[in-house]
Amino acid sequence: MTETREPSEALSAIAGEMCAEFRGVFSAQTVERFVFQSYRDLARTSNVHTYLSVLTRKFARERLRALGQLEGSFMKDVPEVLFVCVHNAGRSQAAMALLDHHAQGRVHVRSAGSAPGEKVNEAVVAVLAERGIDIATEYPKPLTDEVVRAADVVVTMGCGDACPIYPGKRYLDWQLDDPAGRSVDAVRPIIDEIDARVRALLEELVSTPASP
Repeated sequence: MTETREPSEALSAIAGEMCAEFRGVFSAQTVERFVFQSYRDLARTSNVHTYLSVLTRKFARERLRALGQLEGSFMKDVPEVLFVCVHNAGRSQAAMALLDHHAQGRVHVRSAGSAPGEKVNEAVVAVLAERGIDIATEYPKPLTDEVVRAADVVVTMGCGDACPIYPGKRYLDWQLDDPAGRSVDAVRPIIDEIDARVRALLEELVSTPASP
């Protein structure tokens, strides 16, 4: 059954699970606030309401881990990269997937959108699938303060001044064509360009070369 209103019982259950996961790191009030806020943020744009509670669990966990890094509760043993585009449906999703694929654990990567779309671009999903990378379960996520602050490198893609600027971080702006509304054939060159830039960034961040 599709969720049409805030499922308080389900969200409270998720918060309970996460309180156990983050025991000694965050208070129950903080965990619950992040869970309910994450649900509301996703519900504003997502068209996959049937699985919204599942997505909320993933999104809230990422946000809490980012907050824990900021507060020193979790150590960062690899560089953190955040990719940001407008809808978090195409370019930033592709960059996240490609960097994660090539880095093989040597970099931790997140993505977000300044105005998240309803779903990930199907042509982008198809082109990445051709390369053996599955992002069919990914979803657009809103840009939140803690994920920006936790990142070492923030890469923006056509989202202008929407991303807050914090001192001590490296900011890059990649000018790339938007895959929205384009065919699979038209999206392939865009993914090629993103892949080349991702590989170059990875080489800068780690001492060993990217995967083939």
